[in-house]
Amino acid sequence: MAFSALTGKLEADVEIKASPEQFHEMFAHKPHHVHHTCYDKIQGCDLHEGEWGKVGTIVHWSYVHDGKAKKAKEVVEAVDPDKNLVTFRVIEGDLMEEYKSFVITIQVSPKSEGSGSLVHWTLEYEKMHDGIAHPETLLQFVQDVSKDIDAHLTQAS
Repeated sequence: MAFSALTGKLEADVEIKASPEQFHEMFAHKPHHVHHTCYDKIQGCDLHEGEWGKVGTIVHWSYVHDGKAKKAKEVVEAVDPDKNLVTFRVIEGDLMEEYKSFVITIQVSPKSEGSGSLVHWTLEYEKMHDGIAHPETLLQFVQDVSKDIDAHLTQAS
């Protein structure tokens, strides 16, 4: 993205107890299971085209953000199991009403000390105009989703 007042990048880290591989698996290969971990936030993720875990796959998310039901259609741009990384580009839905482009990258790495992992979220975007807010509430939303997924992955079986 070319630099302008309309482009932006927000990043956040979330400490979790689950392994990098467990968390990566949820977004790379099982995004349709995410709603089981946080139904109050994510109502579903459906396969629109392609195959789970493959670049080029198109998924359709239903979620509640800022108290409103929203939808997003995203194409998987990258899946790297060695780096526990997955990248989604939003191609349709509510975000496209305010942003020309919106890319979400999730990378999970082991914590440098102790057990657990660090989930690194990156939101890269270009706003339609200066009147559009930076997506700080969406960054908080994905952090909250991370915590819900972690609680699900680490609950006693």
